[in-house]
Amino acid sequence: MHVEILGDGPRVVLVHGSVGNGASTWSAQRPLAERFTLVIPDRPGSPPNPPVDRVDFEEQAPLMAELLEEGAHLVGHSYGGVISLYAAGLRPEAMRSLTVIEPPAFRVARGVPAVDRLVDELEQLWSDRGASEPALYLSRFSSLVIGRDVSRDKSLSPELEQGVRTLMVERPPTEADPPLDVLAAAPFPKLVVSGAHSAAFDAVCDAIAGRLGAERAVFPGRAHNAHRVEGFNETLLRFLERAER
Repeated sequence: MHVEILGDGPRVVLVHGSVGNGASTWSAQRPLAERFTLVIPDRPGSPPNPPVDRVDFEEQAPLMAELLEEGAHLVGHSYGGVISLYAAGLRPEAMRSLTVIEPPAFRVARGVPAVDRLVDELEQLWSDRGASEPALYLSRFSSLVIGRDVSRDKSLSPELEQGVRTLMVERPPTEADPPLDVLAAAPFPKLVVSGAHSAAFDAVCDAIAGRLGAERAVFPGRAHNAHRVEGFNETLLRFLERAER
């Protein structure tokens, strides 16, 4: 597993979500290396790592937990947020703080109509993935996650095609049942972030924040990628600094 390490200071592990890798997901967070040591893994299956036949959030969680070393802040986006919830539960004693950005842990908010509709649509997409071309699959997936139609060119770069093929072998996050009770009982601070583009993701984030007693932040303007909105880094920086104190 390729891991990039930048900067100096308290350790912050940044876990990317689906399709992209560490470099593409966390480009806007690189200035934080002036205050922190940023540990940016490229999860198995994501470039520049070789392809894999299956991705499972529970199997990748121990890899992220190991990166915490003797103590670190953990930040996870999307599918990486689900992995981070599990990783934090594996080593709560090593956690300085936990931040998750729109983790698709839909199970925590089942019964909310918007969540149930999105899960039904995603399950239809997952049932078709064996017959889909990567470009079409990416367009359909992005449209569901963002909440509006997203068109894609038929040609994908080799790196993007590998990312989509990795997405296509992910264990569905609807199966996730992260250890929220363990995390709620742990004393480290928690922050849950959404992008105000999807009632389903907002409901999931509200439910997780409520269960964890977490701080809640909303950054509109970049849909599922709330960490790319102006002001996110400043909020994260203040949260990390409070956790350090």
